[in-house]
Amino acid sequence: MRSALPRTLQHPARLVPLAFLLVILLGTALLMLPAARAAGSGAPFLTALFTATSAVCVTGLVVQDTPTYWSGFGQAVILGLFQIGGFGIMSGATLLGLLVTRRLRLGTRLIAQAETRSLELGDVVTVLRLVLVVTVGMELATGAALAARLHLTYGEAAGEAVWHGLFLAVSAFNNAGFSVYSDSVMRFALDPLILGPIMAAVILGGIGFPVLHELRRAPLWPARWSLHSKLTLWGTAVLLLGGTAAILAYEWSNPATLGSFGLAGRLLNAAFHATILRTAGFNALDPGAMRQETFLISYALMLIGGGSASTAGGVKVTTLLVLALVVWAEIRGEPDATAFGRRVSREVQRQALTVVLLTAILVGVAALALLSVTAFPLRDVLFEVISASATVGLSTGITGDLPPAGQAIVISLMFLGRVGTTTVAVGLALRSHQRPYRYPEERPIVG
Repeated sequence: MRSALPRTLQHPARLVPLAFLLVILLGTALLMLPAARAAGSGAPFLTALFTATSAVCVTGLVVQDTPTYWSGFGQAVILGLFQIGGFGIMSGATLLGLLVTRRLRLGTRLIAQAETRSLELGDVVTVLRLVLVVTVGMELATGAALAARLHLTYGEAAGEAVWHGLFLAVSAFNNAGFSVYSDSVMRFALDPLILGPIMAAVILGGIGFPVLHELRRAPLWPARWSLHSKLTLWGTAVLLLGGTAAILAYEWSNPATLGSFGLAGRLLNAAFHATILRTAGFNALDPGAMRQETFLISYALMLIGGGSASTAGGVKVTTLLVLALVVWAEIRGEPDATAFGRRVSREVQRQALTVVLLTAILVGVAALALLSVTAFPLRDVLFEVISASATVGLSTGITGDLPPAGQAIVISLMFLGRVGTTTVAVGLALRSHQRPYRYPEERPIVG
C-alpha cells in the first residue's frame, strides 16, 4: 500500500486531480464554519461543497448570493480558493507541458526547441516565480484601478473600495467570475473604467502563461513566437471580434439587453459579454434575457474557452484551430496540416480530436442527466451544463433552484471540466509510443 501511493502521486495525470480535490475538501470545511456565513451558523455541506468547487475550479456558479450569504471571512476563503485554483492551473499546466517535453528524446526535444522556441525545461522555481510575478502584478494593477474608481466615483469607503477592487481583480484574472455585488457587475454596465480593467484581466489571464512568457521575451518580434502563441493570439482576436459583432447583430434591438443603451453602451457591453463568455463568469447583461441566436453563439464561445495553460476553461483555442487546420488540409487534399510555415504533428491532431470528442460526450451525458432530475427547459439546462463544464460561471438563473442531484451533477462537471482536458491531453502525450509493428491498413467509408 505504501509503495502504491507514491507511484500514484508521481503520475501527473493523477496528482493534479488529487491536489484539486484536497483543496476543495479543505475549502468546504472552512466554509462550513459558523464564522464563514453571514447568519452566524454553519453552511450546509452541499452548499459549502458547491461553492468551494466553483471557487477552486475558477467557475463562478453559485447556489447562494456571495455578498449576502457569506461573511467577510467566508468571502476571504472564497478569494483564497480561486487564487489557489488559478495559480495552480497556470503553473501546473505549464509545468506539465514542460514535463511532456522532457519525456521526448533529446534530439526531438532540441529540434522542437529550436523550431518552436518553446519554454525550456529549467529551474522549476524560476518558472513558478514568473507565473507568480505575472499573476500578482496583474491583480494588483487591476485592483488599484478598480478601487480608485469605486472610491472616487461611487463613494465607497476607502477600505471597502480596496477590498471590492481586489476581489474583482483576482476573480477576473483567474477567470473565476465571483463578485462582491449581488448583481455581478450589472450596476456598472455603462462604466468603461470598471468593465475595461475587468476585461483586460480576463483576457490576459485567459491567454495562458506560455504566451505571456513569449510576449515578455519578444513583444515586437512575431517571427520569434512559437506556433502555439501565434494560434492562441490570432484565435483569441478572431473570437473576441467575431463574438462582439455577432452579439451586436442579434441583441442590438433587444430592449432587455443592448436595446436600452446608446451606441457606446452597446459596443462596450457586446465586447464585455464576448470576453466574459471565454470562461470568466461576470455578467453586465442578463444572459437569460438574450435571444435564441445569442444562446447558440454563447454555447460555441463557452465551449471553445481560452488559451492552454491559462486560468480559462473550455477545449481551448489551439485545440479548435488544430482541428480547423486538419479540416482545411483535408479539403485541399494536402497530406499535412500546416500554419505559419510549421507542420502540426499527427500526435497533436489526435490529442485535439480526443479532447473535443470527450468534451462533447461529457456535455451530452450531463445535459441528459440534468434534464432527468429537473423541469427546466433544454435551453437553460444546456447553457448551465456548458457553463459548468467549460468553467465559465454564467447562468440563466437556474443554479440556485437546482435540486441536490442537480447540484451534484454541476459539481462533477466543474471538477471534470477544470482538470479533465489538461490531464487527458498530457496523459496522452506521456503515454505516446510507437509499436515495433503496424497492422495492415484498411479504409473504412467516412462521410
